[in-house]
Amino acid sequence: MKLRTIDASSLTPAEMQVYLHYAIAPRPICFVSTIDKNGGVNLSPFSFFNVFSINPPICVFSPTSRARDNTTKHTLENVLEVPECVINIVNYDMVQQTYLTSMDYKKGVNEFSKAGFTELASETVKPPRVAESTVQLECVVNDVISLGKNGGAGNLVVAEVKRIHISEAILDANDKIDPHKIDLVARLGGDWYCRVTGDNLFKISKPTGSAGIGIGVDAFPKEVKYSEVLTGNNLGVLGLVETLPSDEEVRAFARTDEMKELVDATISDSRTLHLHIKARQLLDNGRVMDAWKVLLM
Repeated sequence: MKLRTIDASSLTPAEMQVYLHYAIAPRPICFVSTIDKNGGVNLSPFSFFNVFSINPPICVFSPTSRARDNTTKHTLENVLEVPECVINIVNYDMVQQTYLTSMDYKKGVNEFSKAGFTELASETVKPPRVAESTVQLECVVNDVISLGKNGGAGNLVVAEVKRIHISEAILDANDKIDPHKIDLVARLGGDWYCRVTGDNLFKISKPTGSAGIGIGVDAFPKEVKYSEVLTGNNLGVLGLVETLPSDEEVRAFARTDEMKELVDATISDSRTLHLHIKARQLLDNGRVMDAWKVLLM
């Protein structure tokens, strides 16, 4: 892989933004409602956002100062005046409306009205919730940390979750949020977004034994570790097993009709290649331990 190296100091803020926005993605969208000291409501999305702690439950989002003139956003001004907010999670059904609120409207304009969203009174904080959002987090602002004084500098808003509201429509039978139902969207670079649908969801299985720790790639035989057939993902799956099959298990699998046919049909010089191809096919079908038996033949 040929790499292009760029000194960060050689980039303008606009150039840096393009590289970082495209590379660090997808980013969840924080759709935050705030209120100023006079009761004026503001609603704005931010993709510099994530959860950073569970106990206490902390989310952090960052309103950056405008690169063109170094002015601050109304959200930042509001949380400095009234340190409370509601983080409303954005799904696909509301993403276009959400984008409307990202415009630089003048102070005093209520983005709820501009975008056609419904204000819903919060229970523990002053800013209203977005009724259309399927997850609403009422938060108090514990801290605001400035990251710089120049245009484009971030301001980390540390928000502690005090109450959570979840639409029952996105819950599964165990009252957990179902990733197939929540229909999340995320921010990419430029004008690009992505949608989390069932077609692009996948699981990564964890080690299931008592130790809960896989053997890792460094424990592989050399010919497996440096296989020309197995991908990095294949190696990752193989590295999750806690123990390798025994010699007897390997010999028993070699005697199955499935494997005898393969071994009999290949010559010794190319057998390793064909065994690795077979192992990859087994991995694609979720047969991890059988794949290891093939690789250890």
